[in-house]
Amino acid sequence: MVFHDTSRSFRRRIIHLAIAIACALWPAAAFGQGRVRLEPRAVIEKRLKSFATDNHVRESVIRKWLAESGCAKPKLSEEPVKPALPPNVVCVLPGETHEVIVVGAHTDKVPSAGDGVVDNWSGASLLPSLLFSLSGQKRHHTFVFVGFTGEERGLIGSEYYVDHLSPDERDHIEAMVNMDSLGLTPTKVWASHADKALLDALASVAAASKLPVSTVNVDKLGTTDSESFASYHIPRITLHSVTPEKMQVLHSADDTMLAINLDDYYDSYRLIAGYLGYLDGVLTPK
Repeated sequence: MVFHDTSRSFRRRIIHLAIAIACALWPAAAFGQGRVRLEPRAVIEKRLKSFATDNHVRESVIRKWLAESGCAKPKLSEEPVKPALPPNVVCVLPGETHEVIVVGAHTDKVPSAGDGVVDNWSGASLLPSLLFSLSGQKRHHTFVFVGFTGEERGLIGSEYYVDHLSPDERDHIEAMVNMDSLGLTPTKVWASHADKALLDALASVAAASKLPVSTVNVDKLGTTDSESFASYHIPRITLHSVTPEKMQVLHSADDTMLAINLDDYYDSYRLIAGYLGYLDGVLTPK
């Protein structure tokens, strides 16, 4: 166990150094290397507007869209968590290595409070689009896209997912990128609960792409699925759009399509797609 932990710690330091060098020397070049392709805005908006208010239907729709975006069995699977809950939906996009970047968003909404478009259909409905964005060319990393169940009931799906990985599988996760409640405002990041190297990479991509991102910490608002990975010391970052002025939208009757700023939402998609492509390049130690 001691040697295992030491090896992981050393690899993390090497990766942090690689990101620091990349951010300093070639942020714009990295963003422009053509690592990602973008879905048209009409597709992003159509998926966002195709929400359901039943959590089982929401999960099944995300699974269907992942399949339509090129994730076929056995790479596309469902992970039963609890009998009363929908399963986690998991899509594996293989890369050239076994090093993994997990991209997650919860599919469930709170009962009897709005339509759950912001929290969190906005994140979940981007999973198939990000799959499309990253599948256009070879990748260093294996990307695992997960629609988590039961987040609103206490991170049930994400805790189950990471707890049931083997120690070796967890050791190969280089980053967990979480999306929760996008589209209220330009992209925000929960910086106080994020890995510094992942924050630096996000800032580099935002600057190179001229897309907005700023820090809004939501420590007092609640928690989110990235924290299930933090307990295993897996680097994580959560992207959102919540500000103090917009907090009242969550878990309320105001959580509808009317709360979404579609310009901000599409910009968030563009930023996250570019960010994932950038991470795929700089997280791999050369």
